[in-house]
Amino acid sequence: MDVRNTVREFVIENFYIADPSTLSDERSLLDEGIVDSTGILEVIFFLEDRFQITIEDEEMVPENLDSITAIVAFVTRKATP
Repeated sequence: MDVRNTVREFVIENFYIADPSTLSDERSLLDEGIVDSTGILEVIFFLEDRFQITIEDEEMVPENLDSITAIVAFVTRKATP
């Protein structure tokens, strides 16, 4: 399971990015306006479904969901027993 590529593909396919080749893994999805508050919910539902994890309310913070790098680290922590 390649978390990075899976998350990156989801973001590119589901949110408007004029030039996907310019999307770095560290780029802030929120600050750049790629993902809004409703989009974050889409990301959360996707992560829970795809990686079979449960994301608690207190985990729905930018530190976990603001960039591809942050999402990958978060999913990896959640998916590791």
